[in-house]
Amino acid sequence: MEITKINGISGEITVPGDKSISHRGVMFGAISQGITELTGFLDGADCRSTISCFRKMGIEIKQDNDHVIIYGKGLHGLSSPTDILDVGNSGTTTRLMSGILAGSNFTSTVNGDASIQTRPMKRIITPLSMMGADIKSLRGNDCAPLQINGGHLHPIHYDSPVASAQVKSAVLLAGLYCDGVTSVTEPVLSRNHTELMLSGFGAEVTSQGTTASVVGLPQLQGQKIFVPGDISSAAYFIAAALIAPNAELTIRNVNCNPTRDGILKVAEAMGGNIKYENKRIVSGEEVCDLVVKSSSLQGTTVGGDIIPTLIDEIPMIAVMAAYANGTTIIKDAAELKVKESNRIDSVVMNLQAMGVDVTATDDGMVIHGGQPLHGAHIITKSDHRIAMAFAIAGLIATGITTFDDPNCVVISYPSFYETLSNICH
Repeated sequence: MEITKINGISGEITVPGDKSISHRGVMFGAISQGITELTGFLDGADCRSTISCFRKMGIEIKQDNDHVIIYGKGLHGLSSPTDILDVGNSGTTTRLMSGILAGSNFTSTVNGDASIQTRPMKRIITPLSMMGADIKSLRGNDCAPLQINGGHLHPIHYDSPVASAQVKSAVLLAGLYCDGVTSVTEPVLSRNHTELMLSGFGAEVTSQGTTASVVGLPQLQGQKIFVPGDISSAAYFIAAALIAPNAELTIRNVNCNPTRDGILKVAEAMGGNIKYENKRIVSGEEVCDLVVKSSSLQGTTVGGDIIPTLIDEIPMIAVMAAYANGTTIIKDAAELKVKESNRIDSVVMNLQAMGVDVTATDDGMVIHGGQPLHGAHIITKSDHRIAMAFAIAGLIATGITTFDDPNCVVISYPSFYETLSNICH
């Protein structure tokens, strides 16, 4: 894969379905009564891992590209898996499914690839153990593989030390198996897809400030869900249209949930020209079309409460900051260190390779932008978001940009390069 400098961007695109909603649709459908139908499902490696795991627990799931039908068996309908539940590279599958497994009356082992085996799982082991779950990190390092002996949970109110939708969701899903109310309070509100979707399936869910609560033992009913485009995938094309010359791009059907739209707020704070059209609610989620044009961007400060709403977009924001005039400070983002790669190190190393004046900090980075970028060989660490962010950087860099593992984009966006090629000229 080689990326070279372009003259402009134009056209109209859609991006793949929201990864968070696709995962949850499969999981919630599996533990509901009746049929759940997902249209617009993200047919990427991570979401396929979720389908595979629930098939191993006796759930019939039919998939035809982005159309998925789940034949649910109710809250206690999962069967003991005869094999290891392989989550691949998916942290969402690992953490959310662990909440369901903690309440299920069987023993299971959850494992994944080399990256998953280094990602922190104590953040779910602690609250699920407080609820009565028996969870062991089999290597004793608070990482996968995990062995979960499920059943006999009781409700808790958990004060989470991190703003993480995966932690919150794991606890709320375990709370479905408790007699009573389970609550999670976060330091800052994280993405709320679990609360919105569980409510749609028939659970009694309340949200007040940064606290979410669920009443246990609901009768969940299968649903028809239209999955909107993933704003994390749209982010690369939003940024591309902002920093490329002669650009005007329409991105249809994007999930603009306010717990996920931080990339849009930052782009506008930097002076980005973005228009919102056709705002609507689809399957409980806010959706809109975006029209993005070339812009003269300025540096800004990104930190505080906005970080959980854009944590996956920070590699792309860092590239925008390299293009922008002035200094951008990204802070309060230590969570980047425990993603698919240490994204602080990965972003800083690759930006420096392209000639950017950037310095890593403990919880982010400082980027002095506005200087020309040059092509480089990008070390992705097999991290899909690093590969896609630096593919966009290559569009404005002199020379050729290459990648050690361009195909890691299949995790969340299998057709990324094809879409990029179609709009660039």
